[in-house]
Amino acid sequence: MAGRYDVIVIGAGLGGLTVAALLARAGRQVLVLERSGSVGGAASTYRVGGLTIEASLHETADPHDPIEPKHHVLSRLGILDAVQWVPTGPLYEVRGGPVGEPFRLPDGFAAASGALSERFARARGGVARVLGDMERIATGMGVLSRGRQAFRDRRQGFRALGKLVPVLRDWRRSVSDAFARAFGDDEAVKLALAANLPYWHDDPDQFWWLFFAIAQGGYLASGGRYVRGGSQRLSNAIAQTIEAAGGEIRLGRIATEIRLGADGRPAMVVHTDKRGNDRAEEATRVVAGNAAPAVLGGMLAEPARGRFLGAYGGRKLSIALFSIALGLSRRPSEFGVRSYSNFLLPRWMTRLTDFRRCAEITGAAAGSAPAPLLTLVDYSAIDSGFDGPPYLASVVGLDRVGNWAHLDKPAYDAKRKQWLDRILGIIDGEFPGFGSHVVASQFSTALTIERYLNAPQGAVYGFAPLPPSGPIWRGVDRSSKTPVPGLFLASAYAGSGGFTGAILAGSMAADRILAES
Repeated sequence: MAGRYDVIVIGAGLGGLTVAALLARAGRQVLVLERSGSVGGAASTYRVGGLTIEASLHETADPHDPIEPKHHVLSRLGILDAVQWVPTGPLYEVRGGPVGEPFRLPDGFAAASGALSERFARARGGVARVLGDMERIATGMGVLSRGRQAFRDRRQGFRALGKLVPVLRDWRRSVSDAFARAFGDDEAVKLALAANLPYWHDDPDQFWWLFFAIAQGGYLASGGRYVRGGSQRLSNAIAQTIEAAGGEIRLGRIATEIRLGADGRPAMVVHTDKRGNDRAEEATRVVAGNAAPAVLGGMLAEPARGRFLGAYGGRKLSIALFSIALGLSRRPSEFGVRSYSNFLLPRWMTRLTDFRRCAEITGAAAGSAPAPLLTLVDYSAIDSGFDGPPYLASVVGLDRVGNWAHLDKPAYDAKRKQWLDRILGIIDGEFPGFGSHVVASQFSTALTIERYLNAPQGAVYGFAPLPPSGPIWRGVDRSSKTPVPGLFLASAYAGSGGFTGAILAGSMAADRILAES
């Protein structure tokens, strides 16, 4: 048995890195176990041949803005300026569907309101209402996300509270509810304002309005940013903070068992190398899991396993995605790509609720299926740090593991190639010449992502962001605390998805561990 650690963190994604760094800086002896050969999880950048692949990040709200929830966490870690946060320009450009001609949604609430009101004049009143509520919710919650620190300036804290009247009014509303109230049956303005809805969910009828207001409002309030050189640089910066504070990170180690003591708390973590050899045991009284609850539950023995899994078994998982990294011999702008982030709506998509059909499309043969909804990101449109040629672009769409899991390898590879050709053809139809200048590609399906991230059903954002079922005084049913004392969640499953959600989850887990100890 090896030496004792105050805390063992299972998984080195952003949530795990954040909890480990905060605890190490607080003087705790921390060990991080990571199954892959590098830190970061989804926040990774790597190369396949001559092609650079950004595993997940397209943009995040600017953490330099004090109302952006990551701001205070990255400041506590001392790494706010350890990477360069590059502006991404307008929030996105959307084309097709009922929107028709390309529409750019700028950042900044005033600019966004002006652009939407000019393009959709009949919806001017609804635009003012929705963006007004969104601004109050995003800025109010941004201040209050600092916890007690928000009330060091009492006037600022109570002003933030005063902005949350829409939260009280709309606590259990969905995006569809909020948009129907503001826009009626004007589907074009709905899709123009929520073209990036599949960043988080695929069903506006079941997508919590307050979640969307905070996330989209954060982009509009603070502006979009990309980590120059790739998201791996952010992960590496947090990892360096852990090691500088005396913490330890072991790569290529798979946690297989969390043993509990007589008091029901963790007593030991067992881990092996990737082949199941080199078994080791580490003593600890606290475990932070940067992994899916289903994965952590499998490491527990009964009856703790049943109690743990029972707390999460009925919760719906988030969406899954496919992601295609592309290398082009010429810049995408030469083929008419004008924006960094672009949403291509297929012709059949006429209503906001059509988003919920998108994930099933890649389950069919590429030649007979409807065109999928596509997100096209042009990294050469900003100072991304990726020099070309080849010039890096990324295509993302909604997907399901079940669309691919039943295939043997030859059938899987053939279907993936057929879908790659179909998707490039769709993009080429919008931007003539684009497809013929693709010189390298890497297609990751939802099944690829499930295996790479060890994420059940390829759920990239943890649990689905559904409206709460209870009254506001009950709060939301997500927490870093679990049914097993001393075992905490430090991942998107403890909060919201995305980079911000993972970082905040790690911060909340660290604060709870420090408070209990």
